Amino acid sequence: MNPRIEVVAIDSVMVRLFDTIDEANMPWVLAASERLHAAFGASLVDLVPSYTTLMVQFTSAPGEARALIGKALEGLQPDTGNTGRRHQIPVWYHASVGPELPQLAARSGLSEAEVVRLHCAREYPVFALGFAPGFGFMGLVDERLASPRLSTPRKRVAAGSVGIAERQTAAYPTVSPGGWNLIGRTPVKLFDRERDGYSLLQPGDRVRFVAVSHAEFMALGGDDTPLEALA
Repeated sequence: MNPRIEVVAIDSVMVRLFDTIDEANMPWVLAASERLHAAFGASLVDLVPSYTTLMVQFTSAPGEARALIGKALEGLQPDTGNTGRRHQIPVWYHASVGPELPQLAARSGLSEAEVVRLHCAREYPVFALGFAPGFGFMGLVDERLASPRLSTPRKRVAAGSVGIAERQTAAYPTVSPGGWNLIGRTPVKLFDRERDGYSLLQPGDRVRFVAVSHAEFMALGGDDTPLEALA
């Protein structure tokens, strides 16, 4: 690994650790994040980890910031002890709230039940937060479930909608536009202003989706309003 520093703004740089997305990147990204937090101290304004990079915003002089980054990343080793929090997120998989479920099954030559089984079979690392507050980009889904984004994004996607885009998966924390292939809905509140840190998910956390029945979904506070009724 050969970290590269890319200028973003006069007070911000992007530290690029990798060039391709891989689950194995996360221990390195988390280790770099800890070191940079310690190196910059009070001069750190913001640090945003992502799939292959960390965006660092600072109050230091640019030259000083580069020197701090270079020194902080010397001898970097993956943080195998920090695996983040583990979450089990219940999902009601159904075409009324996940209209692409039948299409994804047909395209992959699988039954809907098999799509659900494969989606629930893996524990997904949270690569990054973005797009909307609390929206965690996770992956990588089984290759058989990989699906391109919709050619025309929806204007309104229900909060809790669980979807797939390429080999990534995510759950929408709030009502918003979106172009992911929706396969179900979770009752879990992913973004809460009353929660410390607001977002349930953080980069480095790990998520396993768990299929639940309609009755269980409703008992957990889910909203089963069909997606078409929300348009």
